[in-house]
Amino acid sequence: MTEAHDTIGRMLDGTRTIAVVGLSPSPNRPSNGVAAYLQRQGFRVIPVNPNVDPDEILGERAYPDLASVPEPIDLVNIFRRSEFIGPVVAQAIEIGAKYVWMQDGVIDADAAEVARSAGLLVVMNDCIFRQHRSRSIA
Repeated sequence: MTEAHDTIGRMLDGTRTIAVVGLSPSPNRPSNGVAAYLQRQGFRVIPVNPNVDPDEILGERAYPDLASVPEPIDLVNIFRRSEFIGPVVAQAIEIGAKYVWMQDGVIDADAAEVARSAGLLVVMNDCIFRQHRSRSIA
């Protein structure tokens, strides 16, 4: 088993609540499909999107940022462009999240190192849906 595979397994096994940063209300967007899948798998999904007009996505109250979420978050799943990752990781550390997951195409090595230095496990440039599903059918 590779170190990355072990890290992903630990993250998925240790997660109950996931904040999806950049969660779109549009069912046609990847963030929405992934979040809906995670809900169906029993995870509590909290939408985080500073630009969202509806105050609810997938039946859950949406928040403008991680600091506004009034409950503990295990994993921060990021669907934002790479240039926006640093502040999201800083907030993830501030709120006491255990894990940061940057979706496919989301890469910020400096932010990943900051998160790791603060004790968070990090996955970068990978899809939580694909990884969870591959473990569920394995």
